[in-house]
Amino acid sequence: MPDAMTEAVLPPNNTLLIVDDDKPFASRLSRAMQARGFDVTVSETVHDGLAAIRSAPPAFAVVDMRLEDGNGLDAVAVLKSIKPEARVIVLTGYGNIATAVTAVKFGALDYLAKPADADDICAALLASPGGKADPPENPMSADRVRWEHIQRVYELCDRNVSETARRLNMHRRTLQRILAKRAPK
Repeated sequence: MPDAMTEAVLPPNNTLLIVDDDKPFASRLSRAMQARGFDVTVSETVHDGLAAIRSAPPAFAVVDMRLEDGNGLDAVAVLKSIKPEARVIVLTGYGNIATAVTAVKFGALDYLAKPADADDICAALLASPGGKADPPENPMSADRVRWEHIQRVYELCDRNVSETARRLNMHRRTLQRILAKRAPK
């Protein structure tokens, strides 16, 4: 059910483009943003995102930094050149200060680390210009952020436990125990 307060602050042009190659995340975010009143389009590649931007520049965009076919900042730069007033949030699983600065230089309003909550994304998109979004009421716990990161790497490794353990630099059995447990709150 849409939040009445969110609907009140949405401008008439509520088009939102999500450019993310993480299909489960993009799908969940799309549904959550539609429930908040946005008219959502999803693209899984930089190429498709650029095509969507050129055909109908959105008022809002949520763009993943690293995509299979390139850098999401290319989409940010094109959108800001076509529609300078567009409000863009950059997401990434590989957060560091240098990439955050680069994202802001390209015209991003904010830079959020994955996994970002739909409430945090919506608050950042609708924050007053020059202001910052309020801190989240119920942020994810450190255990939940760790679990989400492990799940993401596991999916990126095609659910291969040995490869995931190698990339996370952890013992395979430790990873198996973590994967067997429920997600922390």
